[in-house]
Amino acid sequence: MKIALIAHEVAEAELIDFVVAYRGLLEKHELYAAGTTGTMMMEAARISVNRMRLGSFGGEQQIGAMVAQNDIDLLIFFRDPLASLGHQSDITALLRLCDVQCIPVATNMATAEVLVKAMDLGLFDWRTVVHENPIQQRKLRA
Repeated sequence: MKIALIAHEVAEAELIDFVVAYRGLLEKHELYAAGTTGTMMMEAARISVNRMRLGSFGGEQQIGAMVAQNDIDLLIFFRDPLASLGHQSDITALLRLCDVQCIPVATNMATAEVLVKAMDLGLFDWRTVVHENPIQQRKLRA
């Protein structure tokens, strides 16, 4: 499965701790992250991460494009719900794309733990049906 990992600056340490704690589960999958966060994950957890551009240079948009193509199976996005951010519309658009493509999203540690454990139990096998279903593929091309 392809997992995208994103964090607001104030939540990066928490995301890194999460990746270190769940390294054994995450290393079985393809991981994607924006530049700096991806580098920090690779160094802290000794795990392979496909690094996109730096967030400020379009890293989140690159991940968003993968979501739009239904090429991500899980998004873990540790965000600061109390911050007033200038790019809130980008965040909303990314979450909306996940809803459109039926991609599970975790925006906090509790949900991320549940989703990663469910994935490890094989409860995300339905994502392969989404990728293989000709009707779904036509909807993606529309």
